[in-house]
Amino acid sequence: MLLEVMNLRVAFRRDGREIVPVRNVSFTVPEHGRVALVGESGCGKSLTALSLKRLSPTDRATVSGTIKAPERIAYVFQNPSDSLNPVMRIRDQIREALPGGMDRAAQDERIVQLLERTGLPDPQRAARAYPCELSGGQQQRCMIAMALAASPDLLVADEPTTALDVTTQKQVLELIDSLAAETGMAVLLITHNLGLVAGRMDFVNVMYAGQIVEAGPVVDVLADPRHPYTKGLLAAVPALDAPRDAPLADIPGTVPPPDRWPPGCAFAPRCAMATDACSRGQPPATTVGGRTWSCFVKGS
Repeated sequence: MLLEVMNLRVAFRRDGREIVPVRNVSFTVPEHGRVALVGESGCGKSLTALSLKRLSPTDRATVSGTIKAPERIAYVFQNPSDSLNPVMRIRDQIREALPGGMDRAAQDERIVQLLERTGLPDPQRAARAYPCELSGGQQQRCMIAMALAASPDLLVADEPTTALDVTTQKQVLELIDSLAAETGMAVLLITHNLGLVAGRMDFVNVMYAGQIVEAGPVVDVLADPRHPYTKGLLAAVPALDAPRDAPLADIPGTVPPPDRWPPGCAFAPRCAMATDACSRGQPPATTVGGRTWSCFVKGS
């Protein structure tokens, strides 16, 4: 395996209390694999991804568990305008990510090649530009070029299409797909939208309240979701053939903050299938044919 995460736990201290936003998370990414981590905002997806390289948002975080990761991991974050330095030209930001041993002329040539590889129509202009002179889609392509600069073994794409229009979202995702096929790098895609993983990822991990509640091959999970939360996420994806006035499905309520997670199954307060047992303890895990899910509900 290229990446192995076993029993990852991330904890913080706040007002004398321990808060654990990531709880015993385990998953793998094979070489050249395409794996998704899916869930609503606040489920712990980004914190899990940052923990792969010890990039937790505060030095007060306590990270435990086992992470066997490749040396070269690159990240593409959401909202590229927040990730790029607004007072530096694009070429100077990509230059910082290039491996050592290259003279400046070779660096400049490599920077243009990377920008051209991402499909920018005028890579020379993009290299000279400041982030504010580029559109959101162009900025994200520059972020992808920066990620490719060190020839990563694993690309972590954390909500890479946030704040982009639908057409640009499609272009960015297709670009990541084509670059992964071309370079052989593995991809860990983090998203809240189960619809984005169809036909794009091989394996999906569904995360809720800091835990993975269902995992399995994408085709199997989408065809027959077993956990009520996975079913809710899938039902919330709009159908293209639905009538225009059809109401959009949603999951009632919101993800509780880590300091107010309920006892037992954290999804129980939002689950229409919940029973008394769901609030009394952690649900058991069921593994069948390469799929795993944790739920008390029979027939799930």
